[in-house]
Amino acid sequence: MSTKKEVGILCHLTSLPEPNLGDDGAIQFLKFLKQMGVSVWQMLPLHPPDSHGSPYASSSAFASWEDFLPKVEENISESEIAEFCEENKDWIEDYALFQVLKERHNSAPWTEWSDACRTRTDLKLDSNEIIRFRDICSEQARFNHAWKRLRQKAASMDIRLYGDLPFFVSHDSADVWAAPHRFHLDESGQPTHVSGVPPDYFSETGQRWGTPLYKWQSHKSEDFDWWKRRIKRMFELFDLVRIDHFRAFEAAWSIPAHHPTAEYGQWVEGPGNELLEAIIDIYPSGIIAEDLGIIPQSVHEMRKKHRIPGMAVLQFSNDDFGNPHHPDNHTEDTVVYTGTHDNDTTVGWGVKPVEETVIQALNSVSYLAVIPLQDILKLGSEARMNTPGTKEGNWSWQCKWDDLNETKIDWFRTAIKDSGRLN
Repeated sequence: MSTKKEVGILCHLTSLPEPNLGDDGAIQFLKFLKQMGVSVWQMLPLHPPDSHGSPYASSSAFASWEDFLPKVEENISESEIAEFCEENKDWIEDYALFQVLKERHNSAPWTEWSDACRTRTDLKLDSNEIIRFRDICSEQARFNHAWKRLRQKAASMDIRLYGDLPFFVSHDSADVWAAPHRFHLDESGQPTHVSGVPPDYFSETGQRWGTPLYKWQSHKSEDFDWWKRRIKRMFELFDLVRIDHFRAFEAAWSIPAHHPTAEYGQWVEGPGNELLEAIIDIYPSGIIAEDLGIIPQSVHEMRKKHRIPGMAVLQFSNDDFGNPHHPDNHTEDTVVYTGTHDNDTTVGWGVKPVEETVIQALNSVSYLAVIPLQDILKLGSEARMNTPGTKEGNWSWQCKWDDLNETKIDWFRTAIKDSGRLN
């Protein structure tokens, strides 16, 4: 946790006018952040998105989306590519093989592949597939090369990069295909139970995410090796990492796979302190918990035990002084948001003026205040990033460089300066 109060901006790479890691994309956005006095840039998962554009339902928990590569190729030697692939062969080979076989099977889910490919009993590739396999590995190495440049540039500007780790992984992913024993699947590879959340104020029927549940005994028998490698990869990319759906460490909502909604499920025990301690032994600081929604006190106690900051969202605040999102209940070890990528914009929310809400976040005692770019630009519901429980019409909002001019955002820089959070 930082010793000074900071301000961050939430903006995924896909929301940039040029969504890439080059000088005309992410590097240019870093210059804007520095100009504003912002010291943290939060983005959504970097993984390849699903067919609906969601980065939370990816084909890999480790790989990065090749579409983010700079338009202008950077110089990277064959030896650098080989070194990266060797250092990351524990995931990169499975991912590349998964992608090649998926292309062979016309993008069908892995459970619909030939028996030999589905069960990994015969994975021979032809000459063209071998070339494609190597290209996929090379793309990951080139992404890593470009990302290191971005991170070095950010560090030179005193800007920290803040990433997002989805707790669950997509069923149609290299992770599940390569290690089905780590998940609750039947003999054909289909999930027996899937994740989600029960009915609440967001949805009368709850949210059925459809990702398979972990078989925790298998992870425990492997000393949580997959999780350790996953966290290690995240901190190779980011300075701060938010763990989405943190409450699943204690318990997850288990929905029988044949049920179409999340209404019929039960809470099943998670890995608890055992997994958290395994992670924190490697990275004792930099983790942030997404602890939104109806959260048992025991989950908050687990978070506090490990000194992991939680979240407060001003859109969820009201005049009830018992509300944990109310500014009077914020603590230093909290990350305060006006709203998140799953909320409407503050203008679209329509409860309080956007400037008032942003200033309230900046004046919070929370050590880090994160403002979605849409709120800085005072945009309405047309700029909403995601509506939970829906598949269509999400993840597509993009800003324009002209939006980031002095006239439109000078009020925000003034507000940062007045709050004492200026970088």
